[in-house]
Amino acid sequence: MASWGEFALEALVQRTLAEDIGPGDVTSEATVPPAAHARAVITQKQEGVIYGLDAATLAFTLLDADAQLERVAREGEWHAAGSEVLAVEGNTRALLAGERTAINFLAHLSGVATLAARCAREVAGTGATIIDTRKTTPGLRLLEKAAVAAGGAANHRIGLFDAILLKENHIAASGGIATAVAAARAHAPGLLVEVEVRDTDEIAQALEAGADRLLLDNMSVAELRTAVAQVAGRASLEASGGLTIGALREVADTGVQFISIGALTHSAPALDLSMILTPTR
Repeated sequence: MASWGEFALEALVQRTLAEDIGPGDVTSEATVPPAAHARAVITQKQEGVIYGLDAATLAFTLLDADAQLERVAREGEWHAAGSEVLAVEGNTRALLAGERTAINFLAHLSGVATLAARCAREVAGTGATIIDTRKTTPGLRLLEKAAVAAGGAANHRIGLFDAILLKENHIAASGGIATAVAAARAHAPGLLVEVEVRDTDEIAQALEAGADRLLLDNMSVAELRTAVAQVAGRASLEASGGLTIGALREVADTGVQFISIGALTHSAPALDLSMILTPTR
């Protein structure tokens, strides 16, 4: 998948800091001497997968270029509750001003990575792959998709530009599945063409048209099994539609190759983290 460039991420973190700090951190300015220094440690209060250290470190170094940082936790790995994540030593006011921005990025992105890891565990050994969707936080898509990958799941298309997904509205607007697939092939011959299907008749039409992948939306487990038998390997299959963690194993065992879950990015619970500061001078 695409990745955040250094300057794009820096600009994002700068905007986030500006949103929080505004004209100044009045609490720290009132109570903390300008030259005070401290060491701060961010710790995870829940078990899970850490992701987002690039953004978190920028939250501190953009405020104090001389800050000394130690990434204690490895990203993309499961860590126990109580594990230290990041240690920072520098100007106390800068540490306090950057705290919330750093933890907001870490908590959200680690939550995404942790949910992705839990879902990937559920289908381990089945041959099915958990993938994300475009249901992302505006402006944070690439970061969230990177967190999904760090958790052990996979990315679907990044946006409307890197794969073709013909949903019911596209099909209706173009005059049918066959017409839509033919037009997609002609317009972008190098891209994957996926078609949303709702029943056995639409599956037959999509196969006849030569679709690469079929999106089986909101089908029951029994319907998924029927679809797998009907397709018989002529296209890859993606199951989707309000799936919970508890249902993933049964869905994966039907034989579909992909299971897409919008909740990976739009509903992942934030991982609970905290920062404790110790004055050094």
